[in-house]
Amino acid sequence: MKTYPDRYKTVSLNHIPVGDAIGRILAAAINAVDPYILVQNAFHYPQRQISVHRSKFNLSPHGKLILIGAGKASAAMGQGIIDRIGCDSISGGMIITKNGYIPQPTDTDTGNVIFVEAGHPVPDERGLNATTYLTQLVSGLNPDDQVICLLSGGGSSLLTRPAGNISLPDIQQLTDLLLLSGASIQELNTVRKHIDEIKGGGLARTIYPARLIVLVVSDVLGDPLDLIASGPCFPDPSTYSDALNILNKYEITHKTPKNIINHLNLGINHIFNEIPKIGDKIYSRVDHLILANVKTASRAAHRQACAEGFDASIITTNLTGEARQVGLELSHLARNRNHSWIPRGTPICLIFGGETTVSVKGLGRGGRNQEIALAAVQGLASLENTALLTLATDGGDGSTDAAGAVVTGLTAAKAHALGIDPARFLDDNDAYSFFDALGDLIKPGPTFTNVNDLVFLFLW
Repeated sequence: MKTYPDRYKTVSLNHIPVGDAIGRILAAAINAVDPYILVQNAFHYPQRQISVHRSKFNLSPHGKLILIGAGKASAAMGQGIIDRIGCDSISGGMIITKNGYIPQPTDTDTGNVIFVEAGHPVPDERGLNATTYLTQLVSGLNPDDQVICLLSGGGSSLLTRPAGNISLPDIQQLTDLLLLSGASIQELNTVRKHIDEIKGGGLARTIYPARLIVLVVSDVLGDPLDLIASGPCFPDPSTYSDALNILNKYEITHKTPKNIINHLNLGINHIFNEIPKIGDKIYSRVDHLILANVKTASRAAHRQACAEGFDASIITTNLTGEARQVGLELSHLARNRNHSWIPRGTPICLIFGGETTVSVKGLGRGGRNQEIALAAVQGLASLENTALLTLATDGGDGSTDAAGAVVTGLTAAKAHALGIDPARFLDDNDAYSFFDALGDLIKPGPTFTNVNDLVFLFLW
């Protein structure tokens, strides 16, 4: 599952002197959060022990061991565990991942563990059916039984079971509305938790009283366990009122399916109990262990950049905000650095980790990473020896097959020569078409992981 530098090449990277080094830096970042390697390192067998950082957990020799998971990294994580402990040790399991995120080819004998693909970021019937099977698999367990749950980004849409009278089409419609509104992942998952039976601790409630160990590859800044994959095994601090307030904030309440609004109002009026909170007994046998996050990838990129001879710095791992505004600010930073930098024979690499949002107004294609890059084109125009790269660590930005894009000081001139206006494409949220015409989309394919986004600014 290792990723290689040539997967990140674009037309511009092929024509700048540091292009090969940049490819190695990006590959190092992704390889550091390889889910297969992460779980292989976490398990010690035949001692039947999970060891992550300073935490150690011994698996009971009694009862059943069940393996479940949901998210873009879950299939690779699941194969890592099966290869480590053997499929004969696992009584059964279900892993739900995004289309194309089951690593191929594989010679792994998965035994009783079923791997399925489902819709993301909008849930579909496959995810609903797989969640139903998964729920049945972990129902009625006893205290001697143990469940290992693998969670990562994407789990919110892949693991879905509508609550009350809410239908799958209702959830699909609301998901589209929230994605287009520019709502953050925190806000999106807060709403999801109150219209779904599995999220917000619902899965932990189903598994109790069995022992539950949750291994997490985090895609939410700050690693809030109640929000990663919408916290199916963690106490939820939010309320039905919080969920409805988010719909009101983005002025989409009138567009939201009535079944959802009715469900939220019933919760607000205490017709439904709030989903399980801190102190509930269902969490007494649950432990969460975070295997990797955006800091893990950023640090690996920093180490590789230093090894390549760059003067490297991690500026932040909490990059947020509207993508086009972030792109504009980064282009200003690049211009200021370019003008003030006194060449010392040492190139510079600035690293930013985080996750921005896009308020979609146009009809084009793209994602937040491509939009950052497009918004920086004019600001970087004519700058020499400068490159800005954006990268979705899962290999896919938005609903496209590109992870991000490359911008240099020549991008604006190349676009002008082709008769394409970056401002017009930005207005239409069509960064994909813009960079596709220039050959500067980064297309590494699925990375089988997900730890937010990375942005790099290089000066040489």
